[in-house]
Amino acid sequence: MWGSLAVLFLTILMGFSAVEATSFKETTSLRVGASPTPHTEILEYIKPQLAKEGITLEIVKFDDYILPNKSLAEKDIDANYFQHEPFYNLAVSENDYQFANQGPIHIELMGLYSKRIKTISELEMGATVMVSNSESDWGRVITILETAGLVKVAKGVELATATFDDIVENPLKLKFIHTVNPELLTQAYQNDEADLVAINANFASTIQLSPTVDSVLVEKEKSPYANILVSRKDNRHDEAIKVLVKALHSKKTQSWIKKEWGGKIQPVNGMIK
Repeated sequence: MWGSLAVLFLTILMGFSAVEATSFKETTSLRVGASPTPHTEILEYIKPQLAKEGITLEIVKFDDYILPNKSLAEKDIDANYFQHEPFYNLAVSENDYQFANQGPIHIELMGLYSKRIKTISELEMGATVMVSNSESDWGRVITILETAGLVKVAKGVELATATFDDIVENPLKLKFIHTVNPELLTQAYQNDEADLVAINANFASTIQLSPTVDSVLVEKEKSPYANILVSRKDNRHDEAIKVLVKALHSKKTQSWIKKEWGGKIQPVNGMIK
């Protein structure tokens, strides 16, 4: 008799646990801020994967590079997915954000495009190079130019954080224009406003440009400018965040990214920090 009661009690207890677990999963939601392309598309793709884990993913779209971090700090969202690591490091340093880098997800190759020349050997003295007004992109462009032998920065300066003032050798006397918002560089290219225009792959793809096919110069695929997922320190170990990262790094998602953008955007299966 006591054995039967024990079995009955255990069955009831297990039933309550199952209900509680299901209820928890059904009510778990995750708000993630993201740029439209490709971040939002990637998050939309993994929505079903998260749903199977009991997580409702809500994507909050941002068209600028300031509000996603501000919203995360103010706890309006749980994580964001829009920025590369140098931009993140600068933002954290300047604003004392209590954030956690959850690791790299993908990289959008930076290319230098031109309507005026087809090869770098055609660049003339005093040629203009247009880049974004985001300082975190300057070292990226300088790295591409230095690799091509067009400029050289001062000894001891790290390329990732270099600015145009750090250039000590510039044989062609290249002139740098850095007053344009990143999303407007495609328009500048189409209007032929400079000899070279530095455009990130996510924006280049909107006008059917491929960094590996259409650019005059392109950065190496092992660039440190991978786009990362960011949470706050206070929720960095939340189970929902872990599930999100796992879905983004899954082989299924990686294969889809490669296929969807034809190699213009590359997945990065990085380790969680």
